[in-house]
Amino acid sequence: MRALRPISTRLAYWGIRGASAWLLALWLLAMISIPIQRWVWGEGAVLRGFIIGVLLQVLVVLVLLHRIAGLNRTLQAVVGIALFAWAIEWVGISTGLPFGQYHYSDRLQPQLAGVPLLIPLAWLMMIPPCWAVAARMTRRFPTGRRPVKYWMFCLVSALAFTAWDLFLDPQMVRWSLWAWDQPGGYFGIPWANFVGWVLATALLTALLRPRPVPDVALAIVYCLTWALESVALVFFWGLAGPGIVGFAVMGMFVVLTFLAEGL
Repeated sequence: MRALRPISTRLAYWGIRGASAWLLALWLLAMISIPIQRWVWGEGAVLRGFIIGVLLQVLVVLVLLHRIAGLNRTLQAVVGIALFAWAIEWVGISTGLPFGQYHYSDRLQPQLAGVPLLIPLAWLMMIPPCWAVAARMTRRFPTGRRPVKYWMFCLVSALAFTAWDLFLDPQMVRWSLWAWDQPGGYFGIPWANFVGWVLATALLTALLRPRPVPDVALAIVYCLTWALESVALVFFWGLAGPGIVGFAVMGMFVVLTFLAEGL
């Protein structure tokens, strides 16, 4: 138990304590156990493990966001992100804008107008960590002596979020959760998809106007997501290409966020 004290002390210093610490541990355990569940129970266990992982990560983010922003702002973020994410995904599968032509399979249930309800939760579990990353980066690298303009915070948030999709999209296509009508140049994913992610996430951040607090705890969630995705794609899911690219690109945000802070 003594060996765990430095870890718990460091987590508490970063603002991860109490319920958030327990939820973080459960989330990590759930994600790490997915390959084991696959070996024991077969391919069907992978999707169940993935859904549990998303739900636990959402809970971690919400607990941390509540500590930082309070109940009202947290509820505004939840409602705003969920509605926007569902709407932009519905527009996407209906018109092909802004991501390109794609459609969801029936593996993810329940769905509303063709959009799995898990998808807005996936946005919710990553957008606030991206805000934390962007807040730290834009504070660390201001333009001259003036505060960084809000559009820079929105842009960095969007780029940090899109970097995560370099892992996610090839993985979800491999698992047959969605498919592209015309596969593209990034391991079968159209390049327009990533442009759409940047535009959509920047617009969402601009509309919600979250207070750009450089919170360490939420940024750590971003860092852990990067580490989990890198290991999983390269060593367990047979997606070494996207795993290496995602490791490099998303890792750039991790380095810029944490290295200068000595974390």
